[in-house]
Amino acid sequence: MSGLLVAGTTSDAGKSVVTTGLCRAFARRGVRVAPYKAQNMSNNSMVCAAADGSPAEIGRAQWVQALAARVVPEPAMNPVLLKPGSDRRSHVVLMGQPAGEVDASNWVEGRRHLATAAHAAYDDLASRYDVIVAEGAGSPAEINLRAGDFVNMGLARHADLPTVVVGDIDRGGVFAAFVGTLALLDPDDARLVAGWVVNKFRGDLTLLQPGLDELEQRTGQPVHGVLPWHPDLWLDSEDALDLDGRRSSAGTRRVAVVRLPRISNFTDVDALGLEPDLDVFFASTPRAIADADLVVLPGTRATISDLAWLRERGLADAVVAHARSGRPVLGICGGNQMLGHEIRDPDGIEAAAGTVVAGLGLLDQVTDFGGDKVLRLHEPAGYEIHHGRVSGGSRIGRVLGTMVHGSLEDDATRASYLSDALGVTSTVSFPAARERRLDLLGDLVEEHLDVDALLALARDGVG
Repeated sequence: MSGLLVAGTTSDAGKSVVTTGLCRAFARRGVRVAPYKAQNMSNNSMVCAAADGSPAEIGRAQWVQALAARVVPEPAMNPVLLKPGSDRRSHVVLMGQPAGEVDASNWVEGRRHLATAAHAAYDDLASRYDVIVAEGAGSPAEINLRAGDFVNMGLARHADLPTVVVGDIDRGGVFAAFVGTLALLDPDDARLVAGWVVNKFRGDLTLLQPGLDELEQRTGQPVHGVLPWHPDLWLDSEDALDLDGRRSSAGTRRVAVVRLPRISNFTDVDALGLEPDLDVFFASTPRAIADADLVVLPGTRATISDLAWLRERGLADAVVAHARSGRPVLGICGGNQMLGHEIRDPDGIEAAAGTVVAGLGLLDQVTDFGGDKVLRLHEPAGYEIHHGRVSGGSRIGRVLGTMVHGSLEDDATRASYLSDALGVTSTVSFPAARERRLDLLGDLVEEHLDVDALLALARDGVG
């Protein structure tokens, strides 16, 4: 089996960026390459098609990586998706379908069957593609979790994968993080570490070179390159760690996206961020949205508890006041559910069975939670992922609600909405912009990483 594991010193170190860039670079060389992540913990997800054509859910990052690889996204590329519902409990999506829950109290035992399924999915992909570029999760040096790990070195050991570790130099301490990562691995894991990649470097590379040389001397493994920081590397993210860095402030019309505690699919507003007339930002206080031209209530993995948070913070009253003043409000999925008169949870999907809470009362609709999950693809763009069923009207005045994620990525849909809501003329193509970003990332990887050496590693393994 030919493959490469891209691990990281920390979460958000750049694993997704490097994996995506390598997928594009390998694809340019005519290699049939597939992305893979054994387990993704994220509320950013996407609907794709399973082998039988039925809708399936995978992490958004792996969907984009498949686009970078120029292949069709499928559930095997992200066989296990954990969607946090609270700080201790996550909903499990296995091979694209709901599969119960896992709790922090049984983290190791409750995931053993997931490891088996994840490794089987990897083996299946490896049998159909020339090379697999696998993305790790967090850090491989999380020694408290190693016994049950099947995402980092557990996967590397399963498939004998050479492992490249990415570190974010912008955070500081990257050399200590590299050396410390290797020092904490047991010998059988450490033998698979095949080098380092520095991410987000700014400045004169000659000033960094002495550190790179000593890193290679101390670890015995090469530095495969240094990726520069670039302002346009804004990829679909798998978690909310980079929300503050996603602000687009070029325009004069202010779009406030409420930063819900369990925000999901916040990539829904990425297309708005490319519009030159809009200033898109994430807000968590009433004051932050007071002078907004448009307020967006995004998706959430916990509609009822996040609605309570809105009320506790005074944001609920601020959103209602915004709408009552005649300014537009857009609710997407969970945000749409909040806009109605009532949310009912008879079966205890999100709260205690029989819970009924009042919504914001801005739309003439009600939401009923049920056990069956809706997964649906829309044309020309958009998809549904939700438990709550909304009945009633989706628009009153300038308040609009939708259960469809990703609809703003369609240029015609976005242009129509912006013209109606803000009197703004759309001037960009989001699909074209995404493809340019993927090509830019491929260019940066080609220029700054030793792609030939990494491809040889993937094909030949650790010597």
